[in-house]
Amino acid sequence: MFLSELYRYPVKSGQAQSLQASRVGLLGLQGDRRWMVVEEENGRCLTQRAWPQLGQLQACDDDNGQLLLQAPGRVPLQVPVPAADDALRGVTIWRDTLRVPDAGDAAAAWLSALLGKAVRLVHCPEQRARYLPNGYGYNSDRAAFPDGFPLLLIGQGSLDELNRRVGRPMEMLRFRPNLVVQGAEPFAEDGWKRIRIGNLEFRLLKPSVRCIFTTIDPATGERSADREPMATLKTFREKEGDVLFGQNLAVDGSGWLELGMQVEVLE
Repeated sequence: MFLSELYRYPVKSGQAQSLQASRVGLLGLQGDRRWMVVEEENGRCLTQRAWPQLGQLQACDDDNGQLLLQAPGRVPLQVPVPAADDALRGVTIWRDTLRVPDAGDAAAAWLSALLGKAVRLVHCPEQRARYLPNGYGYNSDRAAFPDGFPLLLIGQGSLDELNRRVGRPMEMLRFRPNLVVQGAEPFAEDGWKRIRIGNLEFRLLKPSVRCIFTTIDPATGERSADREPMATLKTFREKEGDVLFGQNLAVDGSGWLELGMQVEVLE
């Protein structure tokens, strides 16, 4: 088994970046979901579930360490990383509330014009990261702005089996993984507890619960009229009302990941 794909999502619910290699540490892949768009009025996070326009948003770190925002028909904008204790804004991401630095008026105006709604852009420095959902991981584990866990892994074999059942190919990016593993049987990852990739060890903490987000085509932003792949997933991947696909995980220590690295199951 080997690491076949690596993805990060600089802005929560924005477009993916495909990587050849990445540093990885406490908050997952370097630069993954460290930024988030929130409602100006109440600080609630926005996602493609309700705001499919976020699927047009491209973001990356530029050569100066700033965030570069781009979208079709928009002039690109460079956004400096705010200081960890400056312009703190209260935000809500699902059941979690925290105070994080606001990225400023220029970013807010740019994104508000893109979405047609008054929004702000916020950043999560490591020292302001969230605890994991109650009962999972160690007390030292943290996450920035993913739904709950720092990393998501999916086996390519699992997607291949889903596609066979759906009857047409579903893009891996519908499921927004960070790590894709090639060479395992379908859903083998469900039985893993600890794995090693390169010199790093990862703990698999909880299956990923899927939602309507997976029915959005990552290239066009359009929803599947037949509600695929959720319709098929519900026929064989539903447990106690939750539809499960992929595994959430945390890493012990920090280091480097690169495509092609061997994946070893430790437990």
